[in-house]
Amino acid sequence: MTNNGKTKSIIHLDMDAFYPAVEVLDHPELKGKPVIVGGTKGRGVVSSASYEARKFGVHSAQPMATAMRLCPHGIFLPVRMSRYIELSDQIFEIFYRFTPLVEPVSIDEAFLDVTGSVRLFGHPADIAKKIKEMVRQETGLTVSAGVAPSKFVAKIASDMDKPDGLTVVLPDKVREFLDSLPIGKMWGVGKVTQKALAELNIHTFKDLSKVPVKVLEKKFGKYGHKMHELSMGIDERDVITHQEAKSIGHEDTFSEDILDLELVKKELLSLATRVARRLRYESVEGKTVTIKIKYYDFVQITRSVTLAQSTDDGREIYSAACRLLEKTQAGKRPVRLLGISLSHFNAPGSEKQLSLFNQEMSDRKRKKLNTILDSLCEKFGENSIRPGALLDDR
Repeated sequence: MTNNGKTKSIIHLDMDAFYPAVEVLDHPELKGKPVIVGGTKGRGVVSSASYEARKFGVHSAQPMATAMRLCPHGIFLPVRMSRYIELSDQIFEIFYRFTPLVEPVSIDEAFLDVTGSVRLFGHPADIAKKIKEMVRQETGLTVSAGVAPSKFVAKIASDMDKPDGLTVVLPDKVREFLDSLPIGKMWGVGKVTQKALAELNIHTFKDLSKVPVKVLEKKFGKYGHKMHELSMGIDERDVITHQEAKSIGHEDTFSEDILDLELVKKELLSLATRVARRLRYESVEGKTVTIKIKYYDFVQITRSVTLAQSTDDGREIYSAACRLLEKTQAGKRPVRLLGISLSHFNAPGSEKQLSLFNQEMSDRKRKKLNTILDSLCEKFGENSIRPGALLDDR
């Protein structure tokens, strides 16, 4: 919790029900209604739910069919990732006005180290207030904030008073803040670990802090020591300003299992097109193509191939995915889920081998075409331009 002998000042910022909030922002008539964003198919999952929907028990990662049963009068909407990214970029630009030390956790969540910003912007709590006000004024959205001397405590604090909350934990009040909290608030402590801790009569952070480290290590290994430190608010992790994604991908769960191989290929084409567009948006190219298949019986397999050169082109990704498909039982066993991802990144244009003139011209034309298509999709929506093979799909 110290930085060169100086106590850190960390702010954790978490947008409130981000996807549904953006939908309400764009469609004010939805305000106050249970809005649920995610896969619209029966087997899709909930990406995010408004607070009105959460009152019915709807939550992220929940099967869409369950959400529909719990909240039959909910407003169910598809994910509009390009719109969410657009607003996310605006919000993160506000974060960077106060410190260069910003660690994105996801599209709607970040840690900020403002230790060196207090002389310019005031107390960390004041900085958090200013950020919240700017986000509201410039985007119309709300963000909850937690201010603390460590990432761990700041993360917990930001969740204490949602939505639009602000919780400040001073360095000398960390133990007081944590002691009474249920142990389930701790990172990595799921139902199984909670049950194991309950067997040791550990239910709160304070209970855990009183147990000898050796006892915890014997029961939980190295994580026992880590849990003991976290129970006392000890977390020395720095805010990491840049963390590259290991892969970029998309996957779809189908409302009905697919046995028709041609239909499987159509779905792969749709996935490859979306993945390629995301790669170009992130300005990266990948060499390793991976497909994921989950069969009707929930058996899941992956197949990968590393290309000679990196790519961000949907046609190349689709071609590689089809070759990988031959190494699966698609077409013989019903398929429940399909996914494609790209990894082994490098910046576009780097590590390119010299090719024949005609091939270079072809690559340039393809890149120019992709740029035009991306521009049209950005302007008119992701479904405005699609490969011809998908025109009769859905």
